[in-house]
Amino acid sequence: MDTSTSVGTHHEPHAHDAAHEHHELGWWRKYIFSTDHKVIGIQYGLCGLAFLFFGFCLMMLMRWQLAYPGQALPVIGKWLPHIFGPGIADGKMTPDFYNSLGAMHGTIMIFAGVVPLAFAAFGNFVVPLQIGAPDMTFPKVNAASFWAFGVGGVIMMVSFFVPGGPAKSGWTSYTPLADISDTGPGHNALFNGQTLWLIGFIFLISSSLLGAVNFITTIIQLRAKGLTWMRLPFFVWAQFVTAFLLLLAFPPLEAAIVMQLMDRVAHTSFFLPAGLVVNGAPAYISGGGSPLLWQHLFWFLGHPEVYVLILPAFGIVAEILANNSRKPLWGYKSLVFSVLVIGFLSFIVWAHHMWMTGMGSAVSAFFQTTTLLISIPSVIILSAFFISLWGGSIRFTVPMLFTVAFLPMFGIGGLTGIPLAFNSADLYLHDTYYIIAHFHYIVAPGTIFGLFAGVYFWFPKATGRKMSDFWGKVHFWPTLICMNAIFLPMFLQGMAGMHRRWYDGGQGWTLANAHTVWGLTGFEWNKPISWAAWIMGLAQIPFIINFFWSIKHGEKVNDNPWEATTLEWTAPSPPPHGNFLTTPVAYRGPYEYSLPGRERDFTMQNEPVEPDERTRRKPPADLVHA
Repeated sequence: MDTSTSVGTHHEPHAHDAAHEHHELGWWRKYIFSTDHKVIGIQYGLCGLAFLFFGFCLMMLMRWQLAYPGQALPVIGKWLPHIFGPGIADGKMTPDFYNSLGAMHGTIMIFAGVVPLAFAAFGNFVVPLQIGAPDMTFPKVNAASFWAFGVGGVIMMVSFFVPGGPAKSGWTSYTPLADISDTGPGHNALFNGQTLWLIGFIFLISSSLLGAVNFITTIIQLRAKGLTWMRLPFFVWAQFVTAFLLLLAFPPLEAAIVMQLMDRVAHTSFFLPAGLVVNGAPAYISGGGSPLLWQHLFWFLGHPEVYVLILPAFGIVAEILANNSRKPLWGYKSLVFSVLVIGFLSFIVWAHHMWMTGMGSAVSAFFQTTTLLISIPSVIILSAFFISLWGGSIRFTVPMLFTVAFLPMFGIGGLTGIPLAFNSADLYLHDTYYIIAHFHYIVAPGTIFGLFAGVYFWFPKATGRKMSDFWGKVHFWPTLICMNAIFLPMFLQGMAGMHRRWYDGGQGWTLANAHTVWGLTGFEWNKPISWAAWIMGLAQIPFIINFFWSIKHGEKVNDNPWEATTLEWTAPSPPPHGNFLTTPVAYRGPYEYSLPGRERDFTMQNEPVEPDERTRRKPPADLVHA
C-alpha cells in the first residue's frame, strides 16, 4: 500500500524522532504493570481467552456426566480428585460437584471470558487507534481495571480448592440457596466457595466499572480532528453504548452482591425470608428479607449483560463485513440509532427472566411488549449486515468466514428467543434445554464467532504478522459444524421437557424415555451432543497453536494488510508508544470503499477530499431539479 501522500502516515523522519522521545521502560513496567492501552488490551485478551478455554473445559466435564452418568471419566478421571477433591472421587462426579461446574462454567465464560475479551480487550486495543487517540484518557485507571479483573479471576479460581469446592448456587446465585450454601460445620466463614464467588465478583464488577468510565471519557474527549460522531467506525459506537450499559447496570448488582455477602458473613437478612426451614429445622434469622429482590437486582444487570456480550461482536462484524465486501455498510445511521435504542430498551426488559415468580398480568404485559420491541433494532442491524453483502466483491478471508457464519447463528438465537418473550410459552420452556440452546446460539456461535473474527482481523495490527489462513480454516469448519451439532438438538430436548439442571441428563425421567425425536429420547441425545462438544474442543487446538506460533513466525505484513479504511490502519504495526507518528486527521467517513473515479477500491479516513471528488459525489442536475 502506498500511503506516502496520506495525512497521518509514518514516513516523516522528524515525526519518527518525536515519537520516540520518551523514557524506555523496563520489561516488567512495559509488559506486566503497563499503562499503555495496547498492552492492557493484549493482557485482557490473553487472560480472557485462557478463561474461555478453562470454562469450556468445565463444560466438557459436565458433558461426560450427562452422556455417561455415574461413570468414571476416562484417562483424566484418576487425576481429577487430586485437583478438585472428593466431589469427583474415583473420577465419578457427585451431584453437588456437577452443580458447582454449572455455576462456575456460566460465571467464568461470561464475566471472566467474554466480557473481558469483547469489551476490555478489543476495546482497549482498537478504540483509541480507531479514534486517532494516543492512549486512553486515564491510563492508570485503565491499569487498575485490569488488575481488579486479575484479582477477581484469581479469587474465582481459588474457590475450586477450598473445603466443599466452588459455588453451587448457579451463575445467577439465587437466594435463599446462595445465602445458606457452604455454611455450617466444615466450612470456613470466609474461605468457602460461595463467599469467594461473591468477593471475586465484586472485583470483576469494579474492573468493568473502571473500564466503562474510561471508555466513555476517551471516546468523547480524545477523538481526532475531523472525526465527528457520524464518522466514527461502528465498532466505536458499539463500545460506547456497551460502556454505558456497564456503567448503569453493574452498580445495582454490586450493591446486591454486598448485601448477599452480608447475609452470609454478618447474619443480616436482606434476602432471607422469615420462617425459612433448612434441612428440616427452622433457621434462626431475623427474617423479613425478599428472595425476589435479589432476582430483580440481578436481572436488571442480567439482561443489559446480554447486549454487553453481543454489541462488541456487532461492532467487530461490521468492520470485517465492510472490509471484505469492499463496499460501505448499508444503513450506517440506522445501525447507530439501533444500538442506541437497544441500549435504552435493554434496561426495561429484565423481568422476562422472572415469569415464574407470579407477577401480575399488567406487569407481564409491559415486559412482554418491551421484549418484543427490543427485537426490532436487532433485526434492523442483522438486516443491514445481510444487505451490505448484496452486490459486494466478497473476499472469504478467515475473519470473513467467522463473520458470515455469525449472521445466521445470531439469527437463530434471536428468533428462538421470541417464544420466550411470552409468559404463556415460557411457563413450559422455562429452565429447559431450550433456554440453553437459545442463549448459547446468541453467545457461542454468535458472540464468540465475532471474537474469533476480531482476533484474526486485528492480529496483524498487534504483531505485524498474519495468522495462517490454512490453520484458520481448519479451526473454522469443525467449530461451525460442531457448534450446530451441540446446540440444535437442545431445542428438541427442551421442547420434550428436559430440565437444564438434571445432573444425570434425565436418564430416569419416564417422559424422556417415552418421547423420541428422530429416533432418540431426550436423554439419548446427550451422547451425540457430548461427542460434538469434545470434537469442538479438539478443533480449538489449531487456533491455539496458530495464535502463538504466528506471533514470531507468521507472515510479515505491511501496516494495512486488509486494505481497510479506518484510522488504526494508518498506524505502524505494531503501533509504537503514542500510536501515531503524526497526528491523524479524519476527512471522511469510516467505510469509503469502491468510490467512483479512484484508482484503489479503498479510501482511508485520513485522505483529504479532493475538489473533483466533491463534484463526483454531487447528484445529477436533473435529480436535484426533480
